Amino acid sequence: MPTADTRILEKGTAYQTDIGMCGDYNSVIGMNKENSIKRFLKNKDAVKHFPAEGEGTLSGIIVETNTKTGLAKNVIRIIDGGSLAK
Repeated sequence: MPTADTRILEKGTAYQTDIGMCGDYNSVIGMNKENSIKRFLKNKDAVKHFPAEGEGTLSGIIVETNTKTGLAKNVIRIIDGGSLAK
Protein backbone atom coordinates (compact mmCIF):
# COMPACT_ATOMS: atom_id res chain seq x y z
CA MET A 1 0.00 0.00 0.00
CA PRO A 2 1.48 3.38 -0.97
CA THR A 3 2.24 5.94 1.72
CA ALA A 4 -0.44 8.64 1.46
CA ASP A 5 1.74 11.72 2.12
CA THR A 6 1.65 13.23 -1.39
CA ARG A 7 2.31 16.97 -1.18
CA ILE A 8 4.31 19.91 -2.45
CA LEU A 9 7.05 21.00 -0.07
CA GLU A 10 7.40 24.70 0.79
CA LYS A 11 10.12 25.35 -1.82
CA GLY A 12 8.18 23.68 -4.65
CA THR A 13 9.36 20.06 -4.66
CA ALA A 14 6.70 17.38 -5.25
CA TYR A 15 7.06 14.65 -2.61
CA GLN A 16 5.73 11.20 -1.76
CA THR A 17 7.56 8.80 0.56
CA ASP A 18 6.55 5.58 -1.20
CA ILE A 19 4.75 5.25 -4.54
CA GLY A 20 3.72 1.66 -3.86
CA MET A 21 4.18 -1.56 -5.80
CA CYS A 22 3.08 -1.97 -9.39
CA GLY A 23 1.87 -5.49 -10.10
CA ASP A 24 -0.30 -8.19 -8.57
CA TYR A 25 -0.84 -7.43 -4.86
CA ASN A 26 -1.87 -11.08 -4.32
CA SER A 27 1.76 -12.13 -4.72
CA VAL A 28 5.22 -11.98 -3.16
CA ILE A 29 6.53 -8.69 -4.56
CA GLY A 30 4.99 -9.52 -7.93
CA MET A 31 6.11 -13.16 -8.02
CA ASN A 32 3.94 -16.30 -7.75
CA LYS A 33 3.31 -16.67 -4.02
CA GLU A 34 3.02 -20.46 -3.84
CA ASN A 35 6.35 -20.99 -5.57
CA SER A 36 7.99 -18.20 -3.54
CA ILE A 37 6.95 -19.88 -0.30
CA LYS A 38 8.31 -23.22 -1.57
CA ARG A 39 11.64 -21.54 -2.37
CA PHE A 40 11.76 -19.93 1.08
CA LEU A 41 11.10 -23.30 2.72
CA LYS A 42 13.75 -24.94 0.46
CA ASN A 43 11.12 -27.29 -1.02
CA LYS A 44 12.63 -29.48 -3.77
CA ASP A 45 9.60 -28.78 -6.01
CA ALA A 46 10.31 -25.05 -6.14
CA VAL A 47 11.43 -23.60 -9.47
CA LYS A 48 13.00 -20.31 -10.53
CA HIS A 49 10.86 -17.29 -9.58
CA PHE A 50 8.16 -16.37 -12.09
CA PRO A 51 5.59 -13.55 -12.14
CA ALA A 52 2.16 -13.84 -10.57
CA GLU A 53 -0.66 -13.82 -13.10
CA GLY A 54 -3.37 -11.95 -11.17
CA GLU A 55 -4.77 -8.51 -11.88
CA GLY A 56 -2.10 -5.86 -11.74
CA THR A 57 -2.16 -2.51 -9.97
CA LEU A 58 -0.40 0.58 -11.30
CA SER A 59 0.70 3.04 -8.58
CA GLY A 60 2.34 6.38 -9.18
CA ILE A 61 2.08 10.16 -9.20
CA ILE A 62 1.56 12.83 -11.82
CA VAL A 63 3.44 16.09 -11.24
CA GLU A 64 2.40 19.30 -12.97
CA THR A 65 5.30 21.76 -13.07
CA ASN A 66 5.91 25.41 -13.81
CA THR A 67 7.80 25.33 -17.12
CA LYS A 68 9.83 28.44 -16.24
CA THR A 69 10.97 27.46 -12.74
CA GLY A 70 10.71 23.66 -12.90
CA LEU A 71 8.93 23.68 -9.55
CA ALA A 72 5.84 21.61 -8.83
CA LYS A 73 2.45 23.29 -9.19
CA ASN A 74 0.31 20.23 -8.49
CA VAL A 75 0.83 16.57 -7.60
CA ILE A 76 -1.79 13.84 -7.95
CA ARG A 77 -1.49 10.31 -6.58
CA ILE A 78 -2.85 7.60 -8.92
CA ILE A 79 -3.77 3.98 -8.28
CA ASP A 80 -5.34 2.07 -11.15
CA GLY A 81 -6.57 -1.51 -11.29
CA GLY A 82 -6.24 -4.39 -8.89
CA SER A 83 -7.23 -4.56 -5.24
CA LEU A 84 -6.27 -0.96 -4.41
CA ALA A 85 -8.40 0.74 -7.08
CA LYS A 86 -11.07 3.06 -5.76
